[in-house]
Amino acid sequence: MKYQVIEEEGFKYIEAGKGETLVLLHGLMGELSNWEPVIEQFKDRYRVVVPILPIYELPILTLGVKALSRYLHRFIKYKNLGQVVLIGNSLGGHVGLVFTVAHQEFVKALVLTGSSGLYENAFGGSFPRRESYDYIKEKVEFTFYDPATATPELVQEVFKTVNDRSRVIRILTMAKSAIRHNMGKELSKITIPVSLIWGKNDKVTPPEVAEEFYQLLPNSELNWVDKCGHAPMMEHPEIFNAYLEKFLDRVLLK
Repeated sequence: MKYQVIEEEGFKYIEAGKGETLVLLHGLMGELSNWEPVIEQFKDRYRVVVPILPIYELPILTLGVKALSRYLHRFIKYKNLGQVVLIGNSLGGHVGLVFTVAHQEFVKALVLTGSSGLYENAFGGSFPRRESYDYIKEKVEFTFYDPATATPELVQEVFKTVNDRSRVIRILTMAKSAIRHNMGKELSKITIPVSLIWGKNDKVTPPEVAEEFYQLLPNSELNWVDKCGHAPMMEHPEIFNAYLEKFLDRVLLK
């Protein structure tokens, strides 16, 4: 990735551009590079900030969705970001939801893509056999509609992560926290504009999850991306960015 990771005061993040602030939140197995097409598209008009969520650094006894939300709160206050647009994929969307319920005054609008928080089918219902590269490859491909999106580099990164004992324990802890923390009863509290940008062929958080979010979030819109899995910003970045741009124009440039 061409952007340099900034490390200061216990935070790691990348930042580009100026203007209204977009905060991009990655998923459980996500990399900052997942957001590169979004950064490239919007950095000329917006301030784009991508924090690394400290899944592998926080004390394991407190690790969970709420702990990541508290971390995000500290980060936004440290950076003095004011009101932001939160854009989250998978676990990142879940963190964005928890944060917004607790601190709606910091959030102008919310964008969710393949978000957990209601239901997710992580790794196709089973955690991978760590030693099997082919098995890992199959499960990474499960994330996408087009298996070719799971590049050898991406598969290798996931394979490396799940074969690190310390990391895999944290991934399991985090995944269990996300599954336990169902937000169905809290979503009505989120009254800011929300855009759902969802893969029609998402097998991790299937289309019915998006429909339920749409029903429960009082000020939401639902946008479908055809022939697309769990990460539209990676698999169809042009379509994702077009939906995002239209939404930002509506909620920020009134």
